[in-house]
Amino acid sequence: MSNILVTGAKGQLGSEIQFLASQYNQYHFFFTNTPYLDVTDKEQVRVFCLKNKIQTIINCAAYTNVEKAEEFIDSCNNINHLATKNLSAIAKEQDIQLIHISTDYIFDGKQHVAYTETDTPNPLNMYGKTKWLGEQALLEINPKNSIIIRTSWVYSSYGNNFVKSMLKLAKTKDVLNIVSDQIGTPTYAADLAKTILDILPKIDNQNVEIYHYSNDGVCSWYDFAFEIFQQQKSTCKVYPITSKEYPTTAKRPLFALLNKSKIKNTFDIEIPHWKTSLADCIKKL
Repeated sequence: MSNILVTGAKGQLGSEIQFLASQYNQYHFFFTNTPYLDVTDKEQVRVFCLKNKIQTIINCAAYTNVEKAEEFIDSCNNINHLATKNLSAIAKEQDIQLIHISTDYIFDGKQHVAYTETDTPNPLNMYGKTKWLGEQALLEINPKNSIIIRTSWVYSSYGNNFVKSMLKLAKTKDVLNIVSDQIGTPTYAADLAKTILDILPKIDNQNVEIYHYSNDGVCSWYDFAFEIFQQQKSTCKVYPITSKEYPTTAKRPLFALLNKSKIKNTFDIEIPHWKTSLADCIKKL
């Protein structure tokens, strides 16, 4: 039985992995979160991994509040960059496989075709910058059989996210204005969790590999909100606005569509369309 450490276990992806864990009897999971295990404390993580004979780390720990990251730079950097560097070093020392979750926000959104794993990152905000630094640390340390999975627009029946926010707002608002010029694809965390657990036995690489994963299809945030209300049969009306009409502290890429061909072909997987997965999540909610 393989021992797997899941960091950030109370987040959306970590929670979905916990929900699926009973279906994967070949693994023994250790689900951790601060303060039980502080990923920014290298020695604490090293001792934990040795004591529990960890063979795989799925790093779901992240500072994901894009707006607050512009203000709390040190906290964001400690979790997204330095903790990833710590985990990478420990994985190298102890021959542990590391699955690290990254983001589409490492790109600037200035191209008009889906981003591949080899496209050059150029993050616009502190969240994206710290995630990119985390990627670079992992690539430099290069533990065997480790991968980076970049994902986008994550939502789930757990935690706080766009889907739950829209459903909550629809109860008190008749009209909502949603940005329509930021393009990408939502990711149902349950789909990503299942993919990670399914591909684990198939990962076999000397150098760290990067993969992109989101649900299939393409949409704007406006399209996403519109579909949420359609599926929920909500009477709340949604109207499109531009990013300039909804100013935020952190800049966001206007086009962050991820090309998923590599992960599909390498591991022979099918990825559900975002509308199908959205329906699954809404039913669960």
